[in-house]
Amino acid sequence: MGADTFAPDVNGAARFAERLASGLVARGHEVHIVAPAASSKHGTWTEEYEGQTVTAHRLYSWRWYPHDWLRFAIPWRIKQNSARILDDVKPDVVHFQSHIVVGRGLSVEAEKRGIRIIGTNHFMPENMLEFTLLPKWIQEWAIGLAWKAARRTFGRAEAVTTPTRKAADFLEKFTGLRGVHAISCGIDAHNYTPDFSPRTENRILFVGRVTGEKQIDVLLKAIALLPASLDAKLEIVGGGDQFKNLQHLADQLGIADRVTFSGYVTDEQLRQAYTRATIFAMPSIAELQSIATMEAMASALPVVAANAMALPHLVHDGENGYLFEPGNAHALADRIERILLMPQEELDVLKNASLGIVAAHDIQRTLTTFESLYRGEAVADPVTEAAPPVTTKE
Repeated sequence: MGADTFAPDVNGAARFAERLASGLVARGHEVHIVAPAASSKHGTWTEEYEGQTVTAHRLYSWRWYPHDWLRFAIPWRIKQNSARILDDVKPDVVHFQSHIVVGRGLSVEAEKRGIRIIGTNHFMPENMLEFTLLPKWIQEWAIGLAWKAARRTFGRAEAVTTPTRKAADFLEKFTGLRGVHAISCGIDAHNYTPDFSPRTENRILFVGRVTGEKQIDVLLKAIALLPASLDAKLEIVGGGDQFKNLQHLADQLGIADRVTFSGYVTDEQLRQAYTRATIFAMPSIAELQSIATMEAMASALPVVAANAMALPHLVHDGENGYLFEPGNAHALADRIERILLMPQEELDVLKNASLGIVAAHDIQRTLTTFESLYRGEAVADPVTEAAPPVTTKE
């Protein structure tokens, strides 16, 4: 399994790769991870995730300083490193999680050796451009080049997947690929604890990278618009390059005393944050699925989310929460207020709906589907709850 981002990185792609790897080991498979080293230390050793042991081949890496944590394997060494690892491991299948560096090298060398290749896309070029320091006027050209590079690498794969049908359509549109499978990242709902007890306070939760495309500034502005009588509190879990800027914005908006910036937390602390929250808010405009939203739903939280990219696959307007026009703080505040003012019995309807919708994203179904792809079998995409037509009104 090749990944340009893997633990200890905290993001959806890294978390999916970690859960997929550990889930496969639990089913009796031998799993090797090829990923950039998280520090100057590089080499091959074992690592443990969710109680399962994988062999990690950590490649010599450099820090990308415009980004707050990103490290990358050296591009001009990747084919040599990939060849060395493949000849040593002799895998039955190579599954790359990104086409950028590691996936490119592994796919080139696996193709030469006749090894089955599966590719999964979690990446939108637009998400990284803010960290390239490229002038705005050449970013569109750079996006075009990025999609062409994706086409070349994914074109080597026997099967290509991405987390949702919306994301699959998106990938097909910009690369010209056909037959991309929509396979949910999956979630083990048993790891999360719903709480249906009566609320004692109004808590809104956001979990994710604290970066520009997440549009957390819109969420802060929405909190400032809520009636003071609601005494709503916001918790932001995660880290990123916008951390200090958003703290400053909260101060400017006069809500610093009601906003907690928790930064990175342990898995147990994260689960506790979900359990004690009243609402989960996801204002992001660049989600190919959103594992954090699924975790919130497994915790029986109603969700208020931007009507953008793949979020409507998870948030069914009026059923388990509400969608709002991306970037519209007034609309977001309206949806949050609507839920906070609900009687408990109406809130419980939304909470139960979240549990029902996320049940279709069981990690075991995801593991079974990938096992079939690894064996070269034809698969039907797992059926997850389809998003109904969106009829939100401002």
